[in-house]
Amino acid sequence: MSDTRPQAAPWSTIDRLRQWWRGWREAKSGLSDLNQFGDYEVERTARELGTSVSELRELAARGSASGNLLLGRMAALDLDPKEVAATDLATFRDLQRVCTMCGSHGRCARELARDPGDTAWEDYCPNAATLKALDALPWKARGEW
Repeated sequence: MSDTRPQAAPWSTIDRLRQWWRGWREAKSGLSDLNQFGDYEVERTARELGTSVSELRELAARGSASGNLLLGRMAALDLDPKEVAATDLATFRDLQRVCTMCGSHGRCARELARDPGDTAWEDYCPNAATLKALDALPWKARGEW
């Protein structure tokens, strides 16, 4: 009897492995970069970012691309990251930190790809309240003031 299950294209599997490898290398590079600094510099950087040293190390280990979903979510809400950062840098940095540490990256990426306008993200996104509050404000980039 023949197997009628759909087979994944071999290239898609290879592409997924390449993406995983790039992400792993980038994460290790970020942590390695952080480890080049002395304890004082790491502690000072963590303090400036409003985080603990252990959380800073975790953020570095996850790599800079791990917060990119935030940019996609902000685009779906028509929020300009540059304007938000210029208006309230501390809030923007907190959004980045929370997004990077979130455990729902896979679900978020799938839902953003499938339907960016779907509000299902509000149920699991740890940044939902902040993003909804920002979305309710008037923004120059949207021509609202």
